Amino acid sequence: SRTTMGAFSMCDACRREYEDPADRRFHAQPVACPACGPHAWLEVGDARGPERGDAIAETRARLARGEIVAVKGLGGFHLACDATNATAVARLRERKHREEKPLALMSRDRVTVERFAAVSECAAGLLESVARPVVLLPARAGSAIAEAVAPGRREHGFMLAYTPLHHLLLEPAPDAPDVLVMTSANLTDEPIVYRNADARARLGTVADAILLHDRSIHVRADDSVVAEYRGRPYPFRRARGYAPLPVRLPFDGPHVLAFGGDLKNTFCVTRGDQALLGHHIGDLEHYENTRALDEAIDHYERLFRVTPAVIAHDLHPDYQATRRALERATRDACPAIAVQHHHAHVAAVMAEHGLPRGSRVIGVAFDGTGYGMDGTIWGGEFLVAGYAGFERAAHLDPVPLPGGDAAVTRPYRTALGCLWHAGIEWTPDLAPVRAASDDERALLASQLRANVNVPRSSGAGRLFDAVSALLGVCQRSSYEAQAASELEAIATREETGGYAFAIRDGVVDPVPALRAVVEDIRRGVPTPNAAARWHRGTAMMVRTVCRRLRETHQLGRVALTGGVWQNRLLLGLAADGLVEDGFEVLVHEHVPANDGGLALGQAVVAIEAMRGREG
Repeated sequence: SRTTMGAFSMCDACRREYEDPADRRFHAQPVACPACGPHAWLEVGDARGPERGDAIAETRARLARGEIVAVKGLGGFHLACDATNATAVARLRERKHREEKPLALMSRDRVTVERFAAVSECAAGLLESVARPVVLLPARAGSAIAEAVAPGRREHGFMLAYTPLHHLLLEPAPDAPDVLVMTSANLTDEPIVYRNADARARLGTVADAILLHDRSIHVRADDSVVAEYRGRPYPFRRARGYAPLPVRLPFDGPHVLAFGGDLKNTFCVTRGDQALLGHHIGDLEHYENTRALDEAIDHYERLFRVTPAVIAHDLHPDYQATRRALERATRDACPAIAVQHHHAHVAAVMAEHGLPRGSRVIGVAFDGTGYGMDGTIWGGEFLVAGYAGFERAAHLDPVPLPGGDAAVTRPYRTALGCLWHAGIEWTPDLAPVRAASDDERALLASQLRANVNVPRSSGAGRLFDAVSALLGVCQRSSYEAQAASELEAIATREETGGYAFAIRDGVVDPVPALRAVVEDIRRGVPTPNAAARWHRGTAMMVRTVCRRLRETHQLGRVALTGGVWQNRLLLGLAADGLVEDGFEVLVHEHVPANDGGLALGQAVVAIEAMRGREG
């Protein structure tokens, strides 16, 4: 056997079944039984405890008592606890150093999930699919799930049991939890643990016990995360169950290895007209994740017998992904092609939809950050783009980020920069002003006056952060896009108004909209209504710019891409409006709108660039 079952030789009984053409297990792989197959056991500290069925029973009892157990799954370990036990959830967050980011949940079947969340037919199909992703579902009010599982959110991320071990843990019983937190077994932002030895070394301070088995995991893989949009899958993270399923390209070319970006990293190798995306790696600021990237690339090249002839990478010179790409290109003496961040986003959604060479779209690429052609921070882009190139046809006017990167985790700083930019005084009736200390405000004001350590960003994501802080929703972010996600969650769906942006000569000025937000705060407009007006105003602005670009460029197709479009309230408002305006709207269906889809776009742009060089 060439699988991880190779270590388990069939016993005589299993071999007879495997070799008998009349038996239902004839050549069914893998065949194993309790006598010859893998077995499980529980470890507590340095002691090896119960085995096989007793290990399962003891694990269930510990979970029912509120303990945290590391459970070996298919692509790595999970940290499990009773999702209805607020004390257990709080303890898990403290030990994992995961303050507020939502935790994934697992239940045995759809019927159980429906007690805690609303499940549409599309969502049910995703839950019950072979891929078994985490599916984002509207939470039911008043359910027994601990509030700390997903604070500030309207949704829970549910998956169904996908291994026999999971089913045994979730077997119905009066004293056993029927919904478990099942979050990746790692410290925040590190790669998932998948080897037994590493679980013992790294999870001992997090888990009260570890449920192991002796079947090796060959390749680590996080759980995939998928939402539903208009009755179709809308991926947030592409990993177990989806990678390495190929994305069919509208053309073929040389073998390309694309390294993606530094956030939510994935890579991509191409072979003919197939793009093979790697599983989710994570953020490359952590050394362990860069090692995981190297291991995964090596595995794909061997598995698919690909020898890259071209290397593609992000334009940002300081990305770890860029550095690794350039090292690889130098080592293999092959061309390295830099692809602008937002061009890659647009190219990815074009490739997903099979647009042929020569096609052009209006690409609305909204995210938090991306290195621009002029060396500044882009992220609110309207690109007239094809695979071969793009024109920056319109963009958001940049706003100052006092303190630089610190503003990303402290949205109140971004809000203070926006207020300064809009000429609005920092008065204590505004939440971001109260969030900063007197000394911090003095420092930020001096930086803004002197224009020192105040990079400017056209990122749409930063504006959502600022408005979230202005409305008092989120002043500090403990995970990426927290402020924007909580702003989406609090927005009422009943509002009909929207804040107006000024649009002049291809520059979209947010100042009028920001001033309107402040006016509504001072008029006492409820926060859910103001949040909705921001979303509706942004969608109306997108429609207006796209209509103008249709007139100047004769294009009727719009691609919505970038992490901001994971906001499905904004996505629905903008897409519905664009369709009403007569546009064909392309959204992601196979790869994420966030940087998890970046490598696909880099790869197809590189293929087209090589064709241009050769032709």
